[in-house]
Amino acid sequence: MRCLLFLCLLLGTLPGFALDRSQVEGYLLPNGLQVLLKSGYERNHVSIRLVVGVGFDDFPCAQQELPHLLEHLLFSGIDEGGEGGLEKRMQALGGEWNAYTSSADTTFVIEAPARNQRKVLDLLLAVIKDTEIDEDDLALSKRIVEREDGGHYTHLQRWLDRQDIGHRSSDQLAVELGLKCAERSAIDEMTLEQVNDLRQHWYAANNMSLIVVGGLDRLLPAYLERSYGELTPAEPGERRALDGVTQKADARRKLDRGWLGDSAKLHWLFLEPVLDNDHGQTFDLLQRYLDWALYEELRLKHGVSYGPYTQRETFGDTGVMSLNADVDRADLKEAEQALGDMLDRLRKNGLDPATFARIKQAAIDREAWTTQGNSALADYYWGALNDYLDGRFSDPARTLRRVSLEDANLALKQLLVKPGYVRIERPLISYNELYGLIALGLGLILAGILLWIRHRMHRRSYR
Repeated sequence: MRCLLFLCLLLGTLPGFALDRSQVEGYLLPNGLQVLLKSGYERNHVSIRLVVGVGFDDFPCAQQELPHLLEHLLFSGIDEGGEGGLEKRMQALGGEWNAYTSSADTTFVIEAPARNQRKVLDLLLAVIKDTEIDEDDLALSKRIVEREDGGHYTHLQRWLDRQDIGHRSSDQLAVELGLKCAERSAIDEMTLEQVNDLRQHWYAANNMSLIVVGGLDRLLPAYLERSYGELTPAEPGERRALDGVTQKADARRKLDRGWLGDSAKLHWLFLEPVLDNDHGQTFDLLQRYLDWALYEELRLKHGVSYGPYTQRETFGDTGVMSLNADVDRADLKEAEQALGDMLDRLRKNGLDPATFARIKQAAIDREAWTTQGNSALADYYWGALNDYLDGRFSDPARTLRRVSLEDANLALKQLLVKPGYVRIERPLISYNELYGLIALGLGLILAGILLWIRHRMHRRSYR
């Protein structure tokens, strides 16, 4: 009897274990808004993402912060309660929200109790539709955006940015190649007219995707058609062509970071080639392989870096793969030599088949647990919107299985075909150099005192 009871309980819980994250109910409302609904893990909670197809890259350098500015303006209030009243209403519903502007989109992120999902969606819709923006709101939001970007943009800071001083190594390289703006947008010069024009042409129903994951209300589809179906479609603004490489960059540069210290960072950066098939998954596997290779070479064999890592970033239309290591200043030469030798071996021998097979299997296995929970699932759909077709997202595990050793070696060969760009970040002066300068200074002072004493004694002897 106990075995039968256990079997019934197990069968009853199987649907929770067998959640197919790739299969999602998706459809277009009559106004063109894309809706993606997924019954998720936690039934008493929903994760909501409203993705608007406009981001930094849709505007030239002088106006790139416009989408970010509008994002803040839309939280300025929908009635006399203002921004505080809006936040109180969300708190009363038990929810939390935020918004993010990236290079490609602006996304409103909400976590809320499932019982209040329609009320929360009502509030989000009111923010999008009914927020009235005036000059006072604009001035306040400008100050907020300015502070988030690092504070008041002085003439000195602008000059330093133009000299590539203070940028991260990857940002510095992107600026040097013409892939990234050298300085901040002119926030103060942005007008209410520009903001309203962006809102009219880009915050259109047919330029939005609404993702809801969790304990879905059975009447949610009917509610969305009745409410969000009222959003007005429009002809979205024309998307800018992404910036490409237009300038040459130095193969090697030393970047001053701070005034004093013995730490340093070594970065070796490569521009990613564009692969014909499975580009993302192939370079994901290659990145994991290089993570292991860095760990093995710089930590286990040479002991010069305890946390080396790789990073993939996108600037304009170009991907950048960087190999990075935090090292002691005294170990810079050894670390660079070891990293250079590792890259030469990879160019000559390619990937080790056994290591690649192990890392590939680990990446496939990781897909079974990497998106647990409603929030992680909603974020996954947000990042993979371009892969959605006919009710399904592409299965990452299946795509990873398709990537062969030959595919990865071809990607590696194309990645390393050029020597790449070396960037070394370090403080201006090391402690040993400081001690040397202090000793030199004290020596000069002592020599000056001795010369003065000798001069005084010499004068007395003449008397």
